[in-house]
Formats: sequence, structure tokens, C-alpha cells
Amino acid sequence: MNKANNQSKKIVLTGITPSGTPHIGNYIGAIKPALEMAKNPEFDAYFFIADYHSLIKLWDSKLRQQYIYEIAATWLALGLDPEHVMFYRQSDIPEIMELNWILTSVTAKGLLNRAHAYKAAVDANIAEGEKDEEAGITMGLFNYPMLMAADIIMFNADLVPVGKDQIQHIEIARDIANRLNHIYKCNLLKAPEAMVDKETQTIPGLDGRKMSKSYNNTIQLFAPSKQLRKQVMKIVTNSQLPEEPKDTTECTVFALYKHFANESEVEALAERYQQGIGWGEAKQTLFEKMDELLMPMREKYDYLLANKHIIDEYLAKGAHKARVEAKQLLDKLKQQIGM
Repeated sequence: MNKANNQSKKIVLTGITPSGTPHIGNYIGAIKPALEMAKNPEFDAYFFIADYHSLIKLWDSKLRQQYIYEIAATWLALGLDPEHVMFYRQSDIPEIMELNWILTSVTAKGLLNRAHAYKAAVDANIAEGEKDEEAGITMGLFNYPMLMAADIIMFNADLVPVGKDQIQHIEIARDIANRLNHIYKCNLLKAPEAMVDKETQTIPGLDGRKMSKSYNNTIQLFAPSKQLRKQVMKIVTNSQLPEEPKDTTECTVFALYKHFANESEVEALAERYQQGIGWGEAKQTLFEKMDELLMPMREKYDYLLANKHIIDEYLAKGAHKARVEAKQLLDKLKQQIGM
């Protein structure tokens, strides 16, 4: 990627925290849109594994390593081309942590006091009657938006695809970048913008709520066929009989099917809903379509996890390219602030 020849392109940056095995919600809501954006000639795409962020919630070192490889294998299996995008592991770029401290020195504590995750943790303590309303809250949780700002600002990202719950973090990153530029009378740091895809905001899980590991209602992205079918068959539906016409608008099965089938297939299933399809048949239709599309990706995913040295090589090459860019910005910034 020759950045000098791509000054007119906008930089889109996406990070994913290795805190669990990827599920269908991750794929539909974040990974698939990001990969499609990477193919857009108007953008330079940056993808990173946010392993430092995982330290906040995950304290099992072996599990962290497993998740890092699973996340990397997922991106690669789904079509990410590390030769045409920037693909790296956060912890391989020490410049991010150095930038993080520089940004911390100009960031008002009050800005982070307003962060949603921190406020939610405080509110939970108050609701539970804790004398110390900050009991159990680590500085990692408090500073999470700070490190996220460093991730984004380090590579002059223009756009950051996020869900609604992450918009505030992008606003915080904007405030931090603008404040440092103002204090040191420069224009070195770019203020990023949030990019929200409203169509993929809420991916329903097995119980109809948002698909999330915290709700234990996920469908594993690369589960073997038998396990995938078993999970799909657990989707909660209503008690309508097979011959009764069914509504597609509030149906988890139909909502998921739309993300895997083409337009004519979706229309055909909608017609079968009107005619009175049985829930077992509807779930079987969803399973077969998902399995058909995911099988070749699943095979590549399994191959990569069995040959982790391939993943290591991609991440090492990506880190080398990313550090060249990171060092350039950091050197300019340190000169500007007198270090």
C-alpha cells in the first residue's frame, strides 16, 4: 500500500477485540460491512486486532492467544487480503501506547467521566448498594476511550465504522485530537468521524434479543455443520401452526435469512411464510443457506488455525508496514510538543 499515491483516499479503520469466538452477529454487523468497504477504491482500509483492549475483561492469557488467532483467521477466511489492506495486531505497534500517553496529558478527566461504560459501572455499584460507587472499576475500563482514541488517531483515520453504542468514543477521539492541535498550535492530528450502518445495527440472537455473548444467544460463525444446525434449530419462534400465515417483520429466522440469501430467495421465502410454512422447515431453510455460504470459509478458517505460522507471517508483515506510518506521525508530534 503506497500511501503517497493515495492522498485522495479516505482511511477507514476497524478494530475487533479478541474477547470471544466470532459469531454470526459479529459477521453480519461488523465484519461483512467492513470487508465490503475495503473493496471500495475510495478507501484505504486498516484492520487491527485490539488485544490490549481485551486485558480489561479477559485475564486468561491462553484464552487471549486463542481468540487472537481465531479473530485473525476469521478475517482472512472471510476474504480479507493483507496485501491490499493494513492488517496488524495492536500490541505489535508500540507507538500506539506512546501516543496514548501523549494524548492522556491533554485530556480532561471530566471527558472520560462521561463515558457510557464507566457511568454504567458506577450506576451498577450504586444500584447494588456499594459504599464505594467505583468499587471494582479498573483504570483500564476508565481509560478505554483513551486507548481507542490513540488507535484511531495513530493512523489519521477519517472514518470508523461503529455501532450506536460506540459513537461516543469517536466523539471523544475528535475532542482529544482537536484539543492537542489547539494546545500546540498545529494541525497534525485528524479528527475522525463515526460511520454508522443503521441496517446492521441489531442482529437478533436465538432468543430474539440482540445477538451477544453476554446473553448467551449467539450462533457460532464457523461451527461444524451439525453444530450449526443444532444452534439454528434453537431459535425461538411463536406457537403458530404450520398452515397459518406468518409475519416476517418480527421473525428472527427471516431476519437472519435476509443476510445470507439473494433477493429472489428472500422473496420466495416470504411467499412461503404467507402460505403457512412450518417453523422447522423455515429453520431448515435458514440452516441450509448459511451452511452453503459458510462452508468454504469454514474450511479456510480451520486450515489457518491448523497452520498458525501463516497468520503470524501476515501479522508480522502488517505490523512492519503499520509501524512505518505510526513512527512518521509520532516523530512529527514529538517534535511539535518539544520532545
